[in-house]
Amino acid sequence: MATSADSLVAFGQQHVTRGLGRLTEAVMAKGEGSYVTFEDGRRMLDFSCGIGVTNLGHCHPKVSKAAADQCMNIVHAQCSISFHGSEAIEASLKMARQITGRQNIIAMQGGYHGRTFGAMAVTKSKTVYSEGSFPLMPGVFAIPFPYWHQLGLPINTSEEELVRLSLYQLDLVLKQQTAPRDTAAIIIEPVLGEGGYVPAPVSFLKGLRAVCDKHGILLIVDEVQSGFGRTGKYFNVEYSGVRPDILTIAKGLANGFPLSGVVSRKELTDKLVPGSMGGTYAGNAVSCAAAVAVANAFREEKVLDNVSARASELFTSLKSLRDDPEVGSMVVDIRGQGLMIAVEFASPSYSSTDPAVDRCMEKGLLILTTSLYEVIRFIPPLNISQGDLQKGCQIFVESVKEVVREG
Repeated sequence: MATSADSLVAFGQQHVTRGLGRLTEAVMAKGEGSYVTFEDGRRMLDFSCGIGVTNLGHCHPKVSKAAADQCMNIVHAQCSISFHGSEAIEASLKMARQITGRQNIIAMQGGYHGRTFGAMAVTKSKTVYSEGSFPLMPGVFAIPFPYWHQLGLPINTSEEELVRLSLYQLDLVLKQQTAPRDTAAIIIEPVLGEGGYVPAPVSFLKGLRAVCDKHGILLIVDEVQSGFGRTGKYFNVEYSGVRPDILTIAKGLANGFPLSGVVSRKELTDKLVPGSMGGTYAGNAVSCAAAVAVANAFREEKVLDNVSARASELFTSLKSLRDDPEVGSMVVDIRGQGLMIAVEFASPSYSSTDPAVDRCMEKGLLILTTSLYEVIRFIPPLNISQGDLQKGCQIFVESVKEVVREG
């Protein structure tokens, strides 16, 4: 006789669109802290955090209580805050065009910004997000992100050279494809997400800021995944000292409750026509209450201090894998900031899947791949304990070694 979980899986296979990707067909029953429990009784350490959303772990008691309390007061009330990350990107693009009176947007090769129409147009990480949907929003141009893969260069190419080449390509685009007077904004993730967890060099961000200042172009920094402590600061762009004109936020903002936002300067937002921004579910009261609780928990629980300590331990563990004579030759790169870290493996086929992920799941660890290349990403809860981080690292190392031995 089929169990309730089996019935749900069968229902999903029959009635839920194939357009939604699945890491597993199993049904999650409960999330608590760094762990999730499935209907079949399995309890797994979660290093995926809903793709970097539950930054404070599943069902953080302060956040959940704030949301529950708000449900007894008012649930739906509108304000000018967005509902999800892609909507924040849509709003930022619309704002840039209205504020500047210009049409065109310059994006980064390898960048990911969402799957709605405008966000999809500036997404250049994988064709799967836009395949079959053309024509996309017009007026979008792309330059290489300063990353050796994007420029087709050896991995040991200096950061200085990568930045020089990318800024040169930007100069060419502004001279050959979209004149500065027609260019509204440049949009960038300060750490590529779906592009492979690649931090933007500080000199590149400063170079973009200089170009924008020279030509009156707005700089949009997408912190949907890298923001709210994920990389060790509230926002990753703080490392560079570069001030964006528009900042988009989401994911960890409300720790799983749907909420995003667009931040800009008053002299820019005052140029918008009243009523031109907003949406039915924008600024949901329950999500906003959760977001306030998240901000309080960050301060009270010293979350950023924990990120710094655990990040050091995670890098140390991964570097020991690279130094291991048995498997080290398979490790191409270890990169990232804070608890947004990736390991890239050698793969002649440039596979976007990795058997080590399946092996990790068999051993009780949820973990994800990213990018076109064979890259595994680490996005554990920001308040993860030292013991749980060590447990996850041990599972990962064991899984990689087993997969390599098996060829």
